[in-house]
Amino acid sequence: MARLFRAFSLLLALGGSLFSTDAHARDRFSKDTYASIAEASPTLAPFQHVRFCLRYPSECNSNPAEAERIDLSAENLELLRRVNSSVNASISPEPKRYGADLQDGWTIAPASGDCNDYAITKRHNLLKSGLPAKALRLSAVKTSSGIGHLVLVVATTKGDMVLDNLTESIRPWQNTDYRWVKIQSATDARFWYEVRTAAAVAQSGPRVRLADR
Repeated sequence: MARLFRAFSLLLALGGSLFSTDAHARDRFSKDTYASIAEASPTLAPFQHVRFCLRYPSECNSNPAEAERIDLSAENLELLRRVNSSVNASISPEPKRYGADLQDGWTIAPASGDCNDYAITKRHNLLKSGLPAKALRLSAVKTSSGIGHLVLVVATTKGDMVLDNLTESIRPWQNTDYRWVKIQSATDARFWYEVRTAAAVAQSGPRVRLADR
């Protein structure tokens, strides 16, 4: 009887350990707080985004009453991961040549497309899931090799998280190796701002404590 009790206790301990490990992985973001992207001066929207708003006007609407951030709960984090993964899998990567035809522009949920199509499709799907438009911001970046790239930034209570077609991971924006160029305005989805450099943010003082990486 004592042997059975010890075996049962061991199983409980192992189960608790596995649960704790899984919970730690799920709640990794909940214990860290990252600084948000800081806006600088207003700048021109990408030309293809202007055309996108003409083609999909409902995607560029703004509601002043909406929240600018979402709670980074386990449920919302799982939603971000699911949308990021499903869109990455559903669109075949293919470079575009942008011409005068609007059909050559940014397209929601195409069979194949480039980084722009991935980013706007993720934003569209998250809007359909009920997340506020003001928390879902497109951002133009440069990769480490200097190539232009578009990602979706989700503003959360734990900082700004990046949904990217180049990775399945949901990452804080500081944990990418991108040079951040410009970002869609939270106030009006048709307008864009330059992103303040890290040096400029440091001079003015951090807005939010950066977590240890």
